[in-house]
Amino acid sequence: MSDAAVQQSLPPLSGVRLAVASISLALAVFMNVLDVSIANVSIPTLAGDLGVSANQGTWVITVFAVCNAVTVPISGWLSRRFGQVRLFVICTLLFTFASWLCGFARSFPMLLAFRGFQGAVAGPMIPLSQSLLLACYPRDRRGTANGIFGMTAVVGPVAGPILGGWITDNISWPWIFYINVPIGLIVAPLCWALLKDRETPTRRDPLDVTGLVLLIIGVGSLQIMLDQGNDKAWFQSGYIIALAIIATIFLCVFVVWELTAERPVVDLTLFRDRNFTIATTVLCLGYMAFFSAIVILPLWLQTGLGYTPSWAGLATASLGMMGVVASPIAGRLSDRMDARILVTIGFTVFAGISFFTSNSSTQMSFAEIFLPRLPWGIGTALFFIPLLSIAFSRLPQDEVASASGVLNFLRQLSLGFGTSLATTLWDNRTSFHDHRLNSHVTSFEPATQQWLEQARSLGLTDDQVHRQLADIISNQALMMATNDLFYLSGWVFLALMLLIWFARPAHRH
Repeated sequence: MSDAAVQQSLPPLSGVRLAVASISLALAVFMNVLDVSIANVSIPTLAGDLGVSANQGTWVITVFAVCNAVTVPISGWLSRRFGQVRLFVICTLLFTFASWLCGFARSFPMLLAFRGFQGAVAGPMIPLSQSLLLACYPRDRRGTANGIFGMTAVVGPVAGPILGGWITDNISWPWIFYINVPIGLIVAPLCWALLKDRETPTRRDPLDVTGLVLLIIGVGSLQIMLDQGNDKAWFQSGYIIALAIIATIFLCVFVVWELTAERPVVDLTLFRDRNFTIATTVLCLGYMAFFSAIVILPLWLQTGLGYTPSWAGLATASLGMMGVVASPIAGRLSDRMDARILVTIGFTVFAGISFFTSNSSTQMSFAEIFLPRLPWGIGTALFFIPLLSIAFSRLPQDEVASASGVLNFLRQLSLGFGTSLATTLWDNRTSFHDHRLNSHVTSFEPATQQWLEQARSLGLTDDQVHRQLADIISNQALMMATNDLFYLSGWVFLALMLLIWFARPAHRH
């Protein structure tokens, strides 16, 4: 009997026990999702304390995302081997321990190692928490359970930047990780006490070790190449060329192996379904463009406009606030109308905001940054939830669980790849604009001469004048690079808007 069948045969919880179990599982989801976004606004401070650049600091995000993604496909095997409740409690305790290690890290390599460990043990937590939560509710109240899960998953990315910014400003960046410790130490014992008698049976299924090793080496090499390529001058470096060759060979062999393996770690045969293939492609590419805004905005605000982490966090939170309200509405609408229309509306919102914010200036007020990005949360709800409906709409019921695992695996990889590509592009465009602006600002230009004379008339020395001019040029270059990135994102969203219409209409149940 499958884990799902066993859980369906268990009686639902009720009363206080149901309420406490729901809160405990929701807190575990919140802790996990929060950790994806809480570090974003702390990266400049964290990177400075550990002696690396802000762009290198984004590796904290990518390492977590990739290690998280790699363990998602084996979540099912692990739950069958150890039992869902036991595995969830173990992962929660290990996640808590890893969070403490991250806060304790005294060097950037140490932090990356602990962050990778944290991401790996976090991988099974989301699918397990959703499965355990659904099993606690009667069948006619599963919608309530999904609503609790969805709201928690949406609130995390909103609270993350605000909480991360406040902690960095008022305490210190290690506490963005230490904050998980008390939550984990409360959640794990509560879940064990409430759910241990609802444990799923265990069995020793074989694991596709070859496929897993090929996946880890291939994806790991590709992510390291993307993270370090810009610093190593890309393919002018033998190191980057070697990583590219390793990634290509191992990922190609991985695809061939998984298509022929009896029990593949990633079931690639699911891509025979057109809707699943198109929805997954759109979701992953859209997620890359979507998350690049969440990463680049706080970096620009702090390095270019001098925002504190707290104010950068508040500004970034505007990207998700309206999603809290829009998510349950989008879920209901996707059952009543063509989900492709909802996705199109979502991408229209994304594209419109991206094009509008690609005209930003260094003189913008907080309100001018915050308010235009508020509708972004509506786009998030109309983009993510209907795409899930399209992805699973034409798959047999017994393949939905496997498809969900593959989709979450690729979504997490997209987060890591998208962060690396966005920061690399942002850095390259900043250098481009910096060189171009400096080429026009010479002592022979009348406008430059006038500006220098005005600055000297204020009593500044020549060194102070030239330092101030260099800062102005640098800030302008950062702003122009940020605008370029949002402009490119707008075109990506428009292209994906067209691609989704190659999918068939989702079945309505």
